[in-house]
Amino acid sequence: MPKGKTSMSPKLISVVALFTFVAPAAVCQLSSTSNTASVALRATLGESLTVAASPSTITIPLVSGGTAAGTSPVSITTTWVLSSARTAVTLVGFFSSASVALTNGATTPVNIPASEVLGQMTTGTPTTFTAFSQTAPLGAAGAGLTLFSEALTGTNHTANRTDNLNLEINLAAQPLLPAGTYTGTLNIQAQAL
Repeated sequence: MPKGKTSMSPKLISVVALFTFVAPAAVCQLSSTSNTASVALRATLGESLTVAASPSTITIPLVSGGTAAGTSPVSITTTWVLSSARTAVTLVGFFSSASVALTNGATTPVNIPASEVLGQMTTGTPTTFTAFSQTAPLGAAGAGLTLFSEALTGTNHTANRTDNLNLEINLAAQPLLPAGTYTGTLNIQAQAL
């Protein structure tokens, strides 16, 4: 060995090499866990209540002084997603006026009042033909008919139902109704209570 130089023993070299590889790993180890980050979640399902009716037009071939039935029933599907605070769903059919459910639209109009239009929903409230003459929760006074009222429980706050509404017009109170085409609009609307 040249003069002035010190030599390391092979054992010392191995110990230094061992610390060189071991020391960085020991320094990088964590002795505890990190903080906890929290994320608040908020999910909202809004209430909805819809009614669909088909067909959109019903033909009723009138019978002078008698009763005539619609050519087909109106299939009504009521669908709802409601909060647990709601207690019932009510479906109502109504006209905008008790005195004019249908009219011939003449200059001097001839009208068929709501009381001469009858509805029947065997799965609902009017299981027999009943006049649209109620003051229902919706629509004009004396021009409505409650079609069903379903109580809500823990199992049906989200549900749907399909009912058939049969319609007829009874002209017994108007035996002298002139020939013509009479038109009107039956409104069908649901309400959550």
